[in-house]
Amino acid sequence: MRKYWNFTKGVLMLLLLLFLYAFTSHQNNTRPLASLNINFVGENTLFISKENLDKMLIQNNTYVQCIARDVLDLKALESKISTHSMIEKAEVYIDVKGNLSIEVEQRKPLARVVSNPQFYIDQKGKIMPLSAEFTARVLLVHGLVQESNLESVYTLLKAVDSDSFLKLYTTDVIVDDKGEISMRLRDCSFEILIGDLSNLHQKIANFKAFYQKSKKEKTLENYKTVNLKFDQQVVGIK
Repeated sequence: MRKYWNFTKGVLMLLLLLFLYAFTSHQNNTRPLASLNINFVGENTLFISKENLDKMLIQNNTYVQCIARDVLDLKALESKISTHSMIEKAEVYIDVKGNLSIEVEQRKPLARVVSNPQFYIDQKGKIMPLSAEFTARVLLVHGLVQESNLESVYTLLKAVDSDSFLKLYTTDVIVDDKGEISMRLRDCSFEILIGDLSNLHQKIANFKAFYQKSKKEKTLENYKTVNLKFDQQVVGIK
């Protein structure tokens, strides 16, 4: 008899623990969030302010910190934040203490198109609007940039960004009416005509060799234009 009583008592204790756990879990989930933490991942420059991001934290006309944890739709909130034109991606989660954390990674501009309308080209080659919060110091692109030539412009921008010499010295990229591309450097008065982007890496290598030789000979200031359109040669026009 004692054996069955001990077994029954053990079952009752287990059921009580399960009940208390379920009750505590339910009470915890129906409470509002303890706090809200917004963290910007990566660079410190903010293209969107925390105040503007705060305005997006509303579900069903209720501010997220006032919503019970079991009602808050984290995936929907994450998707909503990620659709903002300045945001690359967002992660939203609730920690064990009931704090809502939002980690935001902003888009990164690669260059700024200064024709009308003005916009950034981001690190993935997508159009990114200007921000009222911050202006990035990036390469300037002049001329008509649109969907038809955006990929070509982006290809050159990535080539410049990945080359330590060009990244340091290139200030402007120009797209002419024929869609051909040229560049300007900060310590040179001449324009570098690239033409189309065929054999781009070879053209860059040829130009760097020309630049180093001319700088050593102190003749950089003698050129009005440097033409890279021709295969295996650099044509300097004085």
